[in-house]
Amino acid sequence: MTSVLPADAGVPSPAMPPALADRLATFERRIADVVRSDVAFIEAIGEDLVTAGGKRLRPTLAFLAADLVGADEDIGMEVALAVELLHSASLLHDDLIDDADTRRGAEAAFRRYGNVVSVMSGDFLLARVLMLLARSGDPRFTHRMSEAAARICEGEVLQFQMATLETWEQRFYRDVIEGKTAELLATALEGPALLADAPTDQREALATFGMAYGRAFQMQDDRLDLLGDPDTLGKPVGGDLREGKVTHTVLVLIERGVEEAADIVRRHARRDGDVERMRALVAEHDADAATREAIRAEVRTATEALAPFPDGDAKGALTQLAERELGRLD
Repeated sequence: MTSVLPADAGVPSPAMPPALADRLATFERRIADVVRSDVAFIEAIGEDLVTAGGKRLRPTLAFLAADLVGADEDIGMEVALAVELLHSASLLHDDLIDDADTRRGAEAAFRRYGNVVSVMSGDFLLARVLMLLARSGDPRFTHRMSEAAARICEGEVLQFQMATLETWEQRFYRDVIEGKTAELLATALEGPALLADAPTDQREALATFGMAYGRAFQMQDDRLDLLGDPDTLGKPVGGDLREGKVTHTVLVLIERGVEEAADIVRRHARRDGDVERMRALVAEHDADAATREAIRAEVRTATEALAPFPDGDAKGALTQLAERELGRLD
């Protein structure tokens, strides 16, 4: 089997079924057609954001899920396109909300074209999602996508609400990462099962895998944002702290009564040395151990959820994707 996903730093990319590379190449052509516009600015944003690639994790999940439930390739493609476009639309809005400078190494769209163009281009992508859903002709998949879109919005607003009201609790953080990441991964996996009318236990298994894998994935990203190596990450650490966001490891400190950690979050790590001090507090109180165990637990939940499916390339690839988060703990 060949690898089609780039490796995270120091962590080998999982082996994927050879046919997946062909489907991803077709996906790139198809998504370029879907986002085409006669309006130059929308076309440019589509090319910069949607057709710029990335890891294409969500399409990969949709194709692997289609294989697991024996769905036609067209079903996997329709789900992959709809989910990736919804994700891309959310990125345009997220960059504006977060006042981001860059996206995938390029200048953020709203900085290059302005707020109005960026927001309306995001809405254009959402309109294309509606077109794809209408083409699918399945109200169950449309409902699933609408729920995912709602959860994405709720996750972003809840993250802001946590910072504003200082409701720093793990249960809220879990809701945030489910909305930001896990829900759409689960939709990518469950979508093919819905469209193929797969048995209920298979649909539920794929959704469970997606939610658990998504939580592990986001917790790991958040963990590395604070504790990772800047040279390896390719960016400074502490970005979440500077935005006033609390993540699992920081919440562990706050829940243990480390008031200094709460103070750093309150002031958005504005003082010189705040990020380094938070890293020192994590080491002093061994807070990273709790985050590592939480990630391991989510990976176990994800891999165990695949039990209803027979062994094969697709199941093996999904298992390796989940277990790669364990490799990123090193």
